[in-house]
Amino acid sequence: MSQVFDVLVIGAGPGGYIAAIRAAQLGFKVACAESNPHADPKGEPRLGGTCLNVGCIPSKALLASSEEFEKIGHHVADHGIQVGSVSIDIKKMLARKDEIVNKMTGGISFLFRKNKVTSIKGHASFVGKTADGYQIQITGKDAGTITAKNVIIATGSKARHLPNIPVDNVLVCDNEGALKFDSLPKRLGVIGAGVIGLELGSVWRRVGSQVTVLEALPSFLGACDEGIAKEAKKIFTKQGLDIHMGVKIDGVKADKKGVVVSYQDSTGKPQKLECDRLIVSVGRVPNTEGLNLEAISVKTDERGFIPSIRCLWHSSISIMFELFHCIYYVSSAMPRSYNRIVTFA
Repeated sequence: MSQVFDVLVIGAGPGGYIAAIRAAQLGFKVACAESNPHADPKGEPRLGGTCLNVGCIPSKALLASSEEFEKIGHHVADHGIQVGSVSIDIKKMLARKDEIVNKMTGGISFLFRKNKVTSIKGHASFVGKTADGYQIQITGKDAGTITAKNVIIATGSKARHLPNIPVDNVLVCDNEGALKFDSLPKRLGVIGAGVIGLELGSVWRRVGSQVTVLEALPSFLGACDEGIAKEAKKIFTKQGLDIHMGVKIDGVKADKKGVVVSYQDSTGKPQKLECDRLIVSVGRVPNTEGLNLEAISVKTDERGFIPSIRCLWHSSISIMFELFHCIYYVSSAMPRSYNRIVTFA
């Protein structure tokens, strides 16, 4: 395959697929490349990125299911509603989540066809730049070369893993593994009291797990307003999450019996947490590896972010625009909406 496009979008997450569709609506010839299969049973790249496949959408689906279970089991009696013993079918709960994900990712495929966006299944990396545009190599199902006058990098982010703690997404999991437990863990450990850790911890706590959360920072939800964070901790604790702040993780050992986390509490005293499964949710890192940005003289910083450049709003220039989690700073001069495709050269 060797094709020429006005715009190539690398990454089909919420930033990428929306940019691709809008560019096509503005009259550009557009392609969108995606290489991550996420949880696809056939192993083929899926549209929608982390958010639709293994992030926001499936987690909200599980939150909704677990909330209904908890309501029926613990709260409807307050309304005079009497029910018998309540149980939950984990496999059916996960099947509902998968059905929602498939429906939404299928909707993106429909929108691509409707707006004449070419979907490319494969990993995109830069080869160089010529007078005709950027040269991009595609490896994977739709292997070949592409020439694009403009490129939008929308590769997003991936889960950050801790050193010397291997994630197998069976016993020790990141967000992807935590969304597909095949059985209910009696004891669940969570490293990281951020949004993802609290969200997924809440899902499994509601359906019966005993959840312990370990957080390195001394303050709860430090990035939030202090008053909101204080009230949030009260609510999560009242709901049943056992939250420990200011801890230091010394090591994690996993075997057939489960997972043991060795850590120091806020006073420096050695502690151990034994659990059936462990979720590691300690933030996200930019997903910029393998783009071969050096070929077009673009450098990432020491953390892998693509430094931003203030945009010059002239239709005659060609620049590259990086979306969301792979960019370190978005200029305050960036308007909320715009009607031209712009990129950093």
